[in-house]
Amino acid sequence: MTRAAYQYVVLRCVPRPDREEFINVGVVLYCQASDFLDVVWHCDETRLRALSPQLDVAAVCSALAFVEGVCRGDARGGAAAGQSLGQRFGFLKAPKSTVLQPGPVHGGVTTDPARQLEHLLERLVG
Repeated sequence: MTRAAYQYVVLRCVPRPDREEFINVGVVLYCQASDFLDVVWHCDETRLRALSPQLDVAAVCSALAFVEGVCRGDARGGAAAGQSLGQRFGFLKAPKSTVLQPGPVHGGVTTDPARQLEHLLERLVG
């Protein structure tokens, strides 16, 4: 199997940016060689509410659904969903919100981007 380079960002829920506290809620992985861009996410409402009892968890989930739409190129992603995979990843790795923020870009190599994405979710989000 051919190994291919990939890049990923961890999506963080940051309910109060002034406190600089966050919880990892998802991972976006882009592998140009495999023509792969996808996101997996998990919102643990109990953990999020422990950090910020007034947090609108439904809004966080809605923002993550938008990210899914961008990755998959469907209507949920708006105009960004119509771009190339590389441009979509560039859009997703740029901060746009104070509550849902991408972390720094990291990279690696894999033979199976989808399996790697699930591994990263398990390891970094839980």
